[in-house]
Amino acid sequence: MSYFSQFPKLQYDIAGNNTFKVVPDILRRVKIKESVRDNLSLIQDYEVSSGESPETVAYKVYGSTDYYYVVCLMNDIKDRYYDWPLDDSSFETYVKSKYANPQGVHHYEKTQSSGATTSNGPSNYSHMIECNSTDSGALSVSNYEYERRLQDQKRQIKILEPNYLNTFLNEFRKLIQR
Repeated sequence: MSYFSQFPKLQYDIAGNNTFKVVPDILRRVKIKESVRDNLSLIQDYEVSSGESPETVAYKVYGSTDYYYVVCLMNDIKDRYYDWPLDDSSFETYVKSKYANPQGVHHYEKTQSSGATTSNGPSNYSHMIECNSTDSGALSVSNYEYERRLQDQKRQIKILEPNYLNTFLNEFRKLIQR
């Protein structure tokens, strides 16, 4: 069942000439609660590979591209072009078009002295803080590295466990019809 086919229908007069069309009410929204998104028994971590789309991930995990919206909702993805990671080729093009010098310094950072002081994963830089270039231990981060880190963060998504898919779909239908 497609995403918009689940939405309630309404009559809409787009031209204002009393000629109504039946259309889905696309202004309806459903949002996943943080408590659901953070429930380890309901979700699994997934790393998006270069070139994978929400449809590709849905097919791999749920066996159908129709459930791409479940992948997007679980990760609060509102815009698949800006919230979803770019493939490698598009990333290279993006960085080259955004920065005159991709290898130029974006900012400086150092390991913070309190709180998390080590990385808990290859794409987690929470142990680092921005600083001035003159600070002791300051390391430069290039424009390219900065953008790569943002892409790496986008690659880490949460997937609803497949055995909860039907429950999710039933609840989604109920909520969208309200």
